[in-house]
Amino acid sequence: MLRVGLTGGLGSGKSTVAAFLRELGAHIVEADALGRQMMEPGQPVYTEIVRAFGPDVLGPDGSLNRSRLAKLAFQGGRLDDLNAIVHPAVIAAQQRLMEEIFERDPAAVAVVESALIFEVVRDARARGEKEGVLADWRRRIDRIVSVTAPDELKIARYAARLSPPGPAREAAEADARSRLAHQIPDVEKVAMSDYVIDNKGDREELRAQVVALWQSLTAQSNNSLRNMSLE
Repeated sequence: MLRVGLTGGLGSGKSTVAAFLRELGAHIVEADALGRQMMEPGQPVYTEIVRAFGPDVLGPDGSLNRSRLAKLAFQGGRLDDLNAIVHPAVIAAQQRLMEEIFERDPAAVAVVESALIFEVVRDARARGEKEGVLADWRRRIDRIVSVTAPDELKIARYAARLSPPGPAREAAEADARSRLAHQIPDVEKVAMSDYVIDNKGDREELRAQVVALWQSLTAQSNNSLRNMSLE
């Protein structure tokens, strides 16, 4: 078995890398999808967000207004408050899902796709947390894969995905820059990673890198399984 963390800033292309890995046979656990589920009405995370941020973050139907919540978090200086609510629950769910995957398939490669693997640890330690699910999250992963791209390319991809050219595109670009400012730069992530996927080329170049990565990961997972059988 092998526990892999797949990370990269917004617009880096980590979701595309995750899709390629899924096609090749990896079990993908999506942090964003888990977070969205936990922020639905009736969930404990939803309840805590409303308690902490107030009813102004709710839409007419009682669901969270994500754009309003994001504005409070990123522009209102409350990102750490939001992350402290969401991240522990998401990481705990990731761990449960990985355990279930390995119970079904001891030779599996389970990949957690998350933009903020390094940031979660950084922010927890900045708050003085030395132990616990956030502070030691990096130690729970066997290998880290970082997907990189130039920041201007990330911004362009993010903005193009959200809106057509015009004032809305400019707002999306400003939003991207704000989000990137809260993320650890690629050069620092690369130094802490086991593998790096450079995504400044085309889709075929990216896929070729992912295939090579998959071959390495599966070999390590198989070796791990053989070592366990000898114990």
